[in-house]
Amino acid sequence: MRGGAAGGVRTSLWRVPAMQALVGVTVLGFASYCLTLASLPTYAVLGGTPAAGAGLVTAVFLVVTIAVQAAVPALSARFGQAPVLAAGLLAMGLPSPLYVVDDELAWLCALSVVRGAGFAVLTVLGSTLAAQVAPADRRGESIGIYGLAIAVPNLVAVPAGVALVLDGHTAWLAWLAASPVLGVLFVPRLARAVGRQADTAVTGSGRAAARAALAPSVVLFAVTLAGGGLVTFLPIERPDGALATSALLVFGVTGALTRWRAGLLADRLGSGVLLPGGLGLAGLGLAVVAAGLAWSGPAGVLLGAAVFGGGFGAVQNLTLLAAFARAGEGGTTAASAMWNASFDAGTAVGALALGPVAVALGLPATYVVVGVLLAAGLPLAVAAAHPGRARS
Repeated sequence: MRGGAAGGVRTSLWRVPAMQALVGVTVLGFASYCLTLASLPTYAVLGGTPAAGAGLVTAVFLVVTIAVQAAVPALSARFGQAPVLAAGLLAMGLPSPLYVVDDELAWLCALSVVRGAGFAVLTVLGSTLAAQVAPADRRGESIGIYGLAIAVPNLVAVPAGVALVLDGHTAWLAWLAASPVLGVLFVPRLARAVGRQADTAVTGSGRAAARAALAPSVVLFAVTLAGGGLVTFLPIERPDGALATSALLVFGVTGALTRWRAGLLADRLGSGVLLPGGLGLAGLGLAVVAAGLAWSGPAGVLLGAAVFGGGFGAVQNLTLLAAFARAGEGGTTAASAMWNASFDAGTAVGALALGPVAVALGLPATYVVVGVLLAAGLPLAVAAAHPGRARS
Protein backbone atom coordinates (compact mmCIF):
# COMPACT_ATOMS: atom_id res chain seq x y z
CA MET A 1 0.00 0.00 0.00
CA ARG A 2 1.43 3.37 -1.08
CA GLY A 3 1.75 5.32 2.12
CA GLY A 4 -1.54 4.07 3.52
CA ALA A 5 -2.40 2.16 6.64
CA ALA A 6 -1.46 -1.49 6.96
CA GLY A 7 -2.76 -3.30 10.01
CA GLY A 8 -3.74 0.04 11.55
CA VAL A 9 -0.23 1.50 11.16
CA ARG A 10 0.05 4.69 9.09
CA THR A 11 3.23 4.41 7.03
CA SER A 12 5.40 7.51 6.80
CA LEU A 13 5.42 8.81 3.25
CA TRP A 14 9.11 9.58 3.70
CA ARG A 15 9.72 5.79 3.71
CA VAL A 16 7.89 5.15 0.42
CA PRO A 17 10.51 4.33 -2.29
CA ALA A 18 8.73 6.40 -4.92
CA MET A 19 8.69 9.43 -2.63
CA GLN A 20 12.37 9.04 -1.79
CA ALA A 21 13.28 8.92 -5.47
CA LEU A 22 11.02 11.86 -6.29
CA VAL A 23 12.60 13.94 -3.53
CA GLY A 24 16.07 13.16 -4.91
CA VAL A 25 15.14 14.14 -8.47
CA THR A 26 13.32 17.26 -7.28
CA VAL A 27 16.06 18.58 -5.00
CA LEU A 28 18.77 18.15 -7.62
CA GLY A 29 16.65 19.58 -10.42
CA PHE A 30 15.34 22.58 -8.55
CA ALA A 31 18.74 23.36 -7.06
CA SER A 32 19.85 24.25 -10.60
CA TYR A 33 16.77 26.36 -11.23
CA CYS A 34 17.00 28.20 -7.92
CA LEU A 35 20.73 28.88 -8.20
CA THR A 36 20.20 30.74 -11.45
CA LEU A 37 16.78 32.32 -10.91
CA ALA A 38 17.88 35.52 -9.16
CA SER A 39 21.61 35.37 -9.93
CA LEU A 40 21.55 35.39 -13.74
CA PRO A 41 19.77 38.76 -14.01
CA THR A 42 22.32 40.15 -11.55
CA TYR A 43 25.14 38.54 -13.56
CA ALA A 44 23.77 40.18 -16.71
CA VAL A 45 23.64 43.61 -15.05
CA LEU A 46 27.23 43.25 -13.84
CA GLY A 47 28.17 42.43 -17.44
CA GLY A 48 26.66 45.68 -18.71
CA THR A 49 23.00 44.84 -19.38
CA PRO A 50 20.62 47.67 -18.34
CA ALA A 51 18.65 46.84 -15.21
CA ALA A 52 15.29 47.22 -16.98
CA GLY A 53 16.22 44.39 -19.37
CA ALA A 54 17.88 42.04 -16.91
CA GLY A 55 14.71 40.03 -16.39
CA LEU A 56 14.86 38.88 -20.02
CA VAL A 57 17.12 35.99 -18.98
CA THR A 58 14.44 34.65 -16.66
CA ALA A 59 11.66 35.46 -19.10
CA VAL A 60 13.28 33.54 -21.97
CA PHE A 61 13.88 30.54 -19.73
CA LEU A 62 10.28 30.48 -18.57
CA VAL A 63 8.67 31.24 -21.95
CA VAL A 64 10.41 28.14 -23.33
CA THR A 65 9.36 26.23 -20.22
CA ILE A 66 5.72 27.18 -20.71
CA ALA A 67 5.80 26.25 -24.41
CA VAL A 68 7.27 22.82 -23.74
CA GLN A 69 5.07 22.06 -20.73
CA ALA A 70 2.03 21.72 -22.98
CA ALA A 71 3.77 18.89 -24.86
CA VAL A 72 4.93 16.92 -21.83
CA PRO A 73 1.73 14.84 -21.36
CA ALA A 74 1.86 13.67 -24.98
CA LEU A 75 5.60 13.00 -24.84
CA SER A 76 5.16 10.95 -21.69
CA ALA A 77 2.33 8.94 -23.22
CA ARG A 78 4.43 8.14 -26.27
CA PHE A 79 7.88 7.51 -24.79
CA GLY A 80 7.18 6.85 -21.11
CA GLN A 81 7.75 9.06 -18.12
CA ALA A 82 11.20 7.74 -17.26
CA PRO A 83 12.94 8.51 -20.60
CA VAL A 84 11.26 11.91 -20.83
CA LEU A 85 12.20 12.79 -17.26
CA ALA A 86 15.83 11.71 -17.79
CA ALA A 87 16.07 13.77 -20.97
CA GLY A 88 14.68 16.80 -19.15
CA LEU A 89 17.21 16.52 -16.34
CA LEU A 90 20.09 16.31 -18.83
CA ALA A 91 18.79 19.32 -20.75
CA MET A 92 18.77 21.33 -17.54
CA GLY A 93 22.16 20.26 -16.23
CA LEU A 94 24.51 19.80 -19.17
CA PRO A 95 24.44 23.40 -20.50
CA SER A 96 24.85 25.03 -17.08
CA PRO A 97 28.69 25.10 -16.91
CA LEU A 98 28.69 27.10 -20.16
CA TYR A 99 27.41 30.18 -18.33
CA VAL A 100 31.04 30.99 -17.52
CA VAL A 101 31.87 31.44 -21.21
CA ASP A 102 30.26 34.89 -21.49
CA ASP A 103 28.07 37.31 -19.53
CA GLU A 104 26.42 38.81 -22.62
CA LEU A 105 22.63 38.78 -22.48
CA ALA A 106 22.26 36.92 -25.80
CA TRP A 107 24.51 34.06 -24.63
CA LEU A 108 22.75 33.73 -21.29
CA CYS A 109 19.38 33.63 -23.06
CA ALA A 110 20.57 30.99 -25.56
CA LEU A 111 21.59 28.64 -22.76
CA SER A 112 18.34 29.37 -20.97
CA VAL A 113 16.38 28.12 -23.98
CA VAL A 114 17.80 24.60 -23.60
CA ARG A 115 17.55 24.60 -19.82
CA GLY A 116 13.97 25.91 -19.96
CA ALA A 117 12.90 22.93 -22.05
CA GLY A 118 14.38 20.56 -19.48
CA PHE A 119 12.75 22.45 -16.64
CA ALA A 120 9.35 22.05 -18.33
CA VAL A 121 9.69 18.27 -18.09
CA LEU A 122 10.81 18.36 -14.47
CA THR A 123 7.95 20.58 -13.34
CA VAL A 124 5.09 18.77 -15.06
CA LEU A 125 6.23 15.24 -14.26
CA GLY A 126 7.37 16.13 -10.76
CA SER A 127 3.98 17.43 -9.63
CA THR A 128 2.20 14.63 -11.50
CA LEU A 129 4.26 12.00 -9.71
CA ALA A 130 3.66 13.72 -6.38
CA ALA A 131 -0.03 13.01 -6.88
CA GLN A 132 0.66 9.33 -7.64
CA VAL A 133 2.86 8.24 -4.75
CA ALA A 134 0.22 8.40 -2.01
CA PRO A 135 -3.46 7.53 -1.51
CA ALA A 136 -6.00 10.23 -2.33
CA ASP A 137 -6.66 11.01 1.33
CA ARG A 138 -2.94 11.79 1.83
CA ARG A 139 -2.38 13.70 -1.39
CA GLY A 140 -2.01 17.00 0.43
CA GLU A 141 0.72 15.52 2.61
CA SER A 142 2.46 14.06 -0.44
CA ILE A 143 2.35 17.35 -2.31
CA GLY A 144 3.61 19.02 0.85
CA ILE A 145 6.70 16.79 0.89
CA TYR A 146 7.22 17.43 -2.80
CA GLY A 147 6.86 21.14 -2.09
CA LEU A 148 9.45 20.89 0.66
CA ALA A 149 11.85 19.23 -1.79
CA ILE A 150 11.39 22.29 -3.99
CA ALA A 151 11.43 24.80 -1.16
CA VAL A 152 14.70 23.64 0.40
CA PRO A 153 16.70 24.44 -2.76
CA ASN A 154 14.80 27.72 -2.94
CA LEU A 155 15.79 28.39 0.65
CA VAL A 156 19.47 27.70 0.10
CA ALA A 157 20.18 28.15 -3.60
CA VAL A 158 18.41 31.43 -4.43
CA PRO A 159 20.37 33.54 -1.92
CA ALA A 160 23.51 31.45 -2.49
CA GLY A 161 23.36 32.07 -6.23
CA VAL A 162 23.04 35.82 -5.70
CA ALA A 163 25.91 35.80 -3.20
CA LEU A 164 28.16 33.82 -5.54
CA VAL A 165 27.62 36.22 -8.42
CA LEU A 166 27.99 39.35 -6.31
CA ASP A 167 31.24 37.94 -4.90
CA GLY A 168 32.60 37.11 -8.35
CA HIS A 169 32.32 33.29 -8.12
CA THR A 170 30.32 32.70 -11.27
CA ALA A 171 32.24 29.52 -12.13
CA TRP A 172 31.07 27.90 -8.90
CA LEU A 173 27.52 28.92 -9.71
CA ALA A 174 27.71 27.44 -13.21
CA TRP A 175 29.09 24.06 -12.12
CA LEU A 176 26.72 23.73 -9.17
CA ALA A 177 23.83 24.38 -11.54
CA ALA A 178 24.72 21.15 -13.37
CA SER A 179 23.19 19.18 -10.46
CA PRO A 180 20.22 17.79 -12.47
CA VAL A 181 22.63 15.42 -14.22
CA LEU A 182 22.95 13.56 -10.91
CA GLY A 183 19.17 13.35 -10.68
CA VAL A 184 19.15 10.91 -13.59
CA LEU A 185 20.44 8.27 -11.14
CA PHE A 186 17.07 8.33 -9.31
CA VAL A 187 14.91 7.94 -12.41
CA PRO A 188 14.99 4.10 -12.70
CA ARG A 189 13.94 3.68 -9.08
CA LEU A 190 11.13 6.19 -9.50
CA ALA A 191 9.95 4.52 -12.70
CA ARG A 192 9.83 1.09 -11.07
CA ALA A 193 7.88 2.40 -8.10
CA VAL A 194 5.11 4.28 -9.92
CA GLY A 195 5.23 2.88 -13.46
CA ARG A 196 1.69 1.50 -13.40
CA GLN A 197 0.17 4.70 -12.09
CA ALA A 198 2.15 6.75 -14.62
CA ASP A 199 0.55 4.87 -17.54
CA THR A 200 -2.96 5.89 -16.50
CA ALA A 201 -2.23 9.50 -15.61
CA VAL A 202 -1.47 10.64 -19.15
CA THR A 203 -4.88 9.58 -20.52
CA GLY A 204 -8.22 11.27 -20.12
CA SER A 205 -9.69 14.55 -21.29
CA GLY A 206 -6.80 16.97 -21.26
CA ARG A 207 -8.81 20.01 -22.32
CA ALA A 208 -11.50 19.40 -19.70
CA ALA A 209 -8.87 18.91 -17.00
CA ALA A 210 -7.06 22.09 -18.04
CA ARG A 211 -10.30 24.07 -17.88
CA ALA A 212 -11.07 22.65 -14.46
CA ALA A 213 -7.61 23.64 -13.22
CA LEU A 214 -7.84 27.17 -14.62
CA ALA A 215 -9.18 29.02 -11.57
CA PRO A 216 -6.53 27.83 -9.08
CA SER A 217 -3.90 28.30 -11.78
CA VAL A 218 -4.86 31.97 -12.22
CA VAL A 219 -4.50 32.48 -8.46
CA LEU A 220 -1.08 30.87 -8.67
CA PHE A 221 -0.15 33.11 -11.62
CA ALA A 222 -0.79 36.22 -9.53
CA VAL A 223 1.32 35.01 -6.62
CA THR A 224 4.24 33.88 -8.76
CA LEU A 225 4.18 37.19 -10.64
CA ALA A 226 4.78 38.84 -7.29
CA GLY A 227 7.48 36.30 -6.44
CA GLY A 228 9.24 36.84 -9.76
CA GLY A 229 9.31 40.55 -9.09
CA LEU A 230 10.75 40.02 -5.62
CA VAL A 231 13.60 37.66 -6.49
CA THR A 232 14.57 39.48 -9.69
CA PHE A 233 14.60 43.11 -8.61
CA LEU A 234 15.33 43.12 -4.89
CA PRO A 235 19.01 42.13 -5.48
CA ILE A 236 19.28 44.88 -8.11
CA GLU A 237 17.67 47.46 -5.80
CA ARG A 238 20.09 46.51 -2.99
CA PRO A 239 23.29 45.51 -4.86
CA ASP A 240 25.49 45.41 -1.75
CA GLY A 241 24.16 41.87 -1.39
CA ALA A 242 23.66 41.68 2.37
CA LEU A 243 20.04 42.77 2.59
CA ALA A 244 18.93 41.08 -0.62
CA THR A 245 20.56 37.80 0.30
CA SER A 246 19.10 37.86 3.81
CA ALA A 247 15.62 38.75 2.58
CA LEU A 248 15.65 35.96 0.00
CA LEU A 249 16.81 33.55 2.70
CA VAL A 250 13.94 34.55 4.99
CA PHE A 251 11.52 34.32 2.08
CA GLY A 252 12.76 30.81 1.39
CA VAL A 253 12.45 29.67 5.02
CA THR A 254 8.85 30.72 5.48
CA GLY A 255 7.91 29.52 2.00
CA ALA A 256 9.42 26.12 2.71
CA LEU A 257 7.54 25.72 5.97
CA THR A 258 4.13 26.72 4.65
CA ARG A 259 4.44 24.81 1.39
CA TRP A 260 5.27 21.69 3.40
CA ARG A 261 2.61 21.99 6.08
CA ALA A 262 -0.26 23.58 4.15
CA GLY A 263 -1.06 20.32 2.38
CA LEU A 264 -1.32 18.41 5.65
CA LEU A 265 -3.74 21.02 6.98
CA ALA A 266 -5.72 20.87 3.74
CA ASP A 267 -6.13 17.08 4.09
CA ARG A 268 -7.81 17.74 7.43
CA LEU A 269 -9.58 21.08 6.95
CA GLY A 270 -9.97 21.57 3.20
CA SER A 271 -8.75 24.56 1.20
CA GLY A 272 -11.85 26.76 1.48
CA VAL A 273 -10.35 29.14 4.05
CA LEU A 274 -6.67 28.29 3.66
CA LEU A 275 -6.30 29.34 0.01
CA PRO A 276 -7.79 32.85 0.32
CA GLY A 277 -5.87 33.28 3.57
CA GLY A 278 -2.60 32.41 1.89
CA LEU A 279 -3.24 34.87 -0.95
CA GLY A 280 -4.08 37.66 1.50
CA LEU A 281 -0.94 36.92 3.47
CA ALA A 282 1.18 37.21 0.32
CA GLY A 283 -0.32 40.58 -0.56
CA LEU A 284 0.26 41.89 2.95
CA GLY A 285 3.86 40.71 2.95
CA LEU A 286 4.69 42.43 -0.33
CA ALA A 287 3.25 45.68 0.99
CA VAL A 288 5.48 45.39 4.08
CA VAL A 289 8.53 44.82 1.83
CA ALA A 290 7.62 48.02 -0.01
CA ALA A 291 7.32 49.92 3.25
CA GLY A 292 10.70 48.60 4.35
CA LEU A 293 12.38 49.74 1.14
CA ALA A 294 10.78 53.19 1.34
CA TRP A 295 10.77 53.99 5.06
CA SER A 296 11.40 51.42 7.76
CA GLY A 297 14.68 49.97 6.50
CA PRO A 298 16.11 46.44 6.57
CA ALA A 299 13.89 45.19 9.41
CA GLY A 300 10.78 45.97 7.41
CA VAL A 301 12.15 44.31 4.29
CA LEU A 302 13.00 41.16 6.23
CA LEU A 303 9.60 41.06 7.97
CA GLY A 304 7.81 41.57 4.69
CA ALA A 305 9.85 38.85 3.01
CA ALA A 306 8.92 36.45 5.82
CA VAL A 307 5.19 37.21 5.57
CA PHE A 308 5.20 37.12 1.79
CA GLY A 309 7.08 33.81 1.81
CA GLY A 310 4.48 32.29 4.11
CA GLY A 311 1.64 33.19 1.77
CA PHE A 312 3.64 32.29 -1.33
CA GLY A 313 4.41 28.77 -0.10
CA ALA A 314 0.88 28.06 1.09
CA VAL A 315 -0.72 29.21 -2.17
CA GLN A 316 1.58 26.96 -4.22
CA ASN A 317 0.56 23.84 -2.33
CA LEU A 318 -3.13 24.67 -2.06
CA THR A 319 -3.62 25.66 -5.70
CA LEU A 320 -1.98 22.42 -6.88
CA LEU A 321 -4.27 20.41 -4.62
CA ALA A 322 -7.27 22.35 -5.90
CA ALA A 323 -6.22 21.84 -9.52
CA PHE A 324 -5.94 18.06 -9.07
CA ALA A 325 -9.24 17.87 -7.18
CA ARG A 326 -11.09 19.81 -9.88
CA ALA A 327 -9.49 17.89 -12.78
CA GLY A 328 -10.16 14.39 -11.43
CA GLU A 329 -7.86 11.37 -11.47
CA GLY A 330 -7.75 11.02 -15.27
CA GLY A 331 -6.64 14.63 -15.70
CA THR A 332 -3.66 14.69 -13.37
CA THR A 333 -0.95 15.34 -15.95
CA ALA A 334 -2.99 17.89 -17.90
CA ALA A 335 -3.82 19.74 -14.67
CA SER A 336 -0.15 19.63 -13.73
CA ALA A 337 0.80 21.16 -17.08
CA MET A 338 -1.73 23.98 -16.63
CA TRP A 339 -0.65 24.65 -13.05
CA ASN A 340 3.06 24.66 -13.91
CA ALA A 341 2.54 26.85 -16.97
CA SER A 342 0.75 29.36 -14.77
CA PHE A 343 3.53 29.22 -12.19
CA ASP A 344 6.21 29.88 -14.76
CA ALA A 345 4.20 32.44 -16.72
CA GLY A 346 3.67 34.41 -13.54
CA THR A 347 7.35 34.27 -12.66
CA ALA A 348 8.32 35.34 -16.19
CA VAL A 349 5.88 38.25 -16.25
CA GLY A 350 7.07 39.37 -12.84
CA ALA A 351 10.71 39.22 -13.92
CA LEU A 352 10.16 41.00 -17.23
CA ALA A 353 7.16 43.33 -17.02
CA LEU A 354 7.83 44.70 -13.55
CA GLY A 355 11.24 46.04 -14.62
CA PRO A 356 9.90 48.97 -16.65
CA VAL A 357 7.22 49.60 -14.01
CA ALA A 358 9.88 49.76 -11.31
CA VAL A 359 11.93 52.18 -13.41
CA ALA A 360 8.88 54.43 -13.79
CA LEU A 361 7.40 54.21 -10.29
CA GLY A 362 10.24 52.95 -8.12
CA LEU A 363 10.42 49.46 -6.70
CA PRO A 364 8.50 50.18 -3.45
CA ALA A 365 5.51 51.61 -5.33
CA THR A 366 5.63 48.69 -7.77
CA TYR A 367 5.42 46.21 -4.91
CA VAL A 368 2.45 48.11 -3.46
CA VAL A 369 0.61 47.90 -6.79
CA VAL A 370 1.23 44.16 -7.03
CA GLY A 371 0.12 43.67 -3.42
CA VAL A 372 -3.17 45.42 -4.21
CA LEU A 373 -3.64 43.15 -7.23
CA LEU A 374 -3.21 40.12 -4.97
CA ALA A 375 -5.86 41.44 -2.60
CA ALA A 376 -8.22 41.96 -5.55
CA GLY A 377 -7.86 38.25 -6.37
CA LEU A 378 -9.38 37.04 -3.09
CA PRO A 379 -12.85 36.30 -4.58
CA LEU A 380 -11.23 34.13 -7.25
CA ALA A 381 -9.27 32.29 -4.56
CA VAL A 382 -12.52 31.50 -2.76
CA ALA A 383 -14.00 30.14 -5.99
CA ALA A 384 -10.85 28.19 -6.87
CA ALA A 385 -10.94 26.33 -3.55
CA HIS A 386 -14.39 24.93 -4.43
CA PRO A 387 -13.94 21.35 -5.64
CA GLY A 388 -15.47 21.59 -9.11
CA ARG A 389 -14.89 18.72 -11.52
CA ALA A 390 -13.73 18.47 -15.09
CA ARG A 391 -16.40 18.10 -17.75
CA SER A 392 -15.55 16.48 -21.05
